[in-house]
Amino acid sequence: METRVVEGKPAGWRVRRLAVLVVLGVLLAGGVAAYRHYWLARPVGEGPAGPPVNSTPFARVWSDRKVLVLGLGDSVTAGFGAPTGYGYVDRLVDNPPEEWPDMKERCLRRVLPNLEVRNMAISGSTSLTHLAIVERDLPEHDRDTLGLVVMTTGGNDLIHSYGQRPPREGAMYGATLQQARPWIEAFEKRLDRMLDLIDERFPGGCHVFLADIYDPSDGVGDPLAAGLPPWKDCMAILAAYNEIIHRAAERRPNVHLVPMHAAFLGHGVHAAQFWREHYRADDPHYWFGVNLEDPNIRGYDAIRRLFLNEMAEVLSGIDDAEEEPRINADQR
Repeated sequence: METRVVEGKPAGWRVRRLAVLVVLGVLLAGGVAAYRHYWLARPVGEGPAGPPVNSTPFARVWSDRKVLVLGLGDSVTAGFGAPTGYGYVDRLVDNPPEEWPDMKERCLRRVLPNLEVRNMAISGSTSLTHLAIVERDLPEHDRDTLGLVVMTTGGNDLIHSYGQRPPREGAMYGATLQQARPWIEAFEKRLDRMLDLIDERFPGGCHVFLADIYDPSDGVGDPLAAGLPPWKDCMAILAAYNEIIHRAAERRPNVHLVPMHAAFLGHGVHAAQFWREHYRADDPHYWFGVNLEDPNIRGYDAIRRLFLNEMAEVLSGIDDAEEEPRINADQR
C-alpha cells in the first residue's frame, strides 16, 4: 500500500503540526488572558466595602453638645472623585439616599443632634498647606463646642512630582531615605504643631481622628506596576511617615488612629494576585480611583466605616454612659 506524501513528508505530520499550533494558540491566549487579569485589570467589584459597623452604638444619642465635624487635609478628606454625598466625610455625617442596608441609620447625625459640618480639606494639598490652613483659617471656637476633626495628611508629600522633577520637601517622589530624613523630621514637627493648634482652637475640647497613609502597591513597593518611575526607597519613606502618625496617636489621648493603611492592603494594583501576602479572598478588588491617589466609591465607603468604628468606640455615650437611650420611635 502506497503512503501519501506532501512535499516529501507524510500527511500525518501535517496533522500533528496543526495540533501543535492549536495547542500553542490556546496556551498563548490563556497566557494573555491570565496576564491581563492578574497584572493589568483593576476589578472594582460591587456592593459594600470595608469592615462592618455595629448598630448598637447608634441606638442612643452620644451627646447633646454642640458639635463641629471638621475635615482637614488632602483630597481623600475633600472627597475628590466621589459623587456628591458619597465622600467619606459626607457619609460619616448622613446616610446617602441609596445607602447599603447594613449601614442604614449608622451615621453621626443620628447620634449627635446638634451637629454642624465644615470641610476645609483641599485636593492636591500637602502637609505644608495643612499647617498653613490651620494657622490662618481655623478660628477659635466657643467652649460650648466639641470639635470632631477628621484628617488625612502626608500622602501628597510623598507622591507629588511623580519623579518628573528632582525630589524636594512636599514633593518627595524618587528621594533616597537619607535625602528624605530632614523632610521626615520636619513632617513630625509640622504634625505636632497642627495638633497643638487644633487643641488651642477648641477650648471646649476636641477629638482628632487621624488616618495613616495607604499604599496602592499592596506592600510590594513597585511603582512600575502602576506605570510610574521606579523609586527604591518608597516603602521606607512611607513607613517613616506612618510611624510619625502612629506616634502622634499614641502620645495624645485625644488623637485616635484610623488604620487606613492596613485596611487598604490587598485592594491596590495587585488586588487580583492571589499569591500575594495581602490578597483578600473575600473582596479581591481595587479600592483606588483612576488617578491612583484617591479612593473610588467603594474605597470611600471603606474609609467611612473605618472612621465611624473608631468614633463609635471613642464617643458612644460620651456625655453619660449610663443614660437611657433617647432615640424615639419616629427617629428609627
